[in-house]
Amino acid sequence: MPEYLLESPHSKQECLKALDEIKEDPEMLDQFRFGCAAGEHTGWITVQAGNQEAARNMLPGFLRDKARVVELGKFTPEQIESLHRM
Repeated sequence: MPEYLLESPHSKQECLKALDEIKEDPEMLDQFRFGCAAGEHTGWITVQAGNQEAARNMLPGFLRDKARVVELGKFTPEQIESLHRM
């Protein structure tokens, strides 16, 4: 199953609402990393989902529209070498 990075920005005013909604899923809360304490009101998490929309829908509703969803992948040493030959 594909892996996605969810980047979930929120304003300082939305911060507690975002945290309250995310804490409703203790497993998700444990996986999230936040920059809020440093003034960067964004949360990051990697999830496995069938597609980008399914990954986005894992977030609380009010955070979905602003979220960035990036499909992640890995490279083998052979793939990297192949890229050099292109």
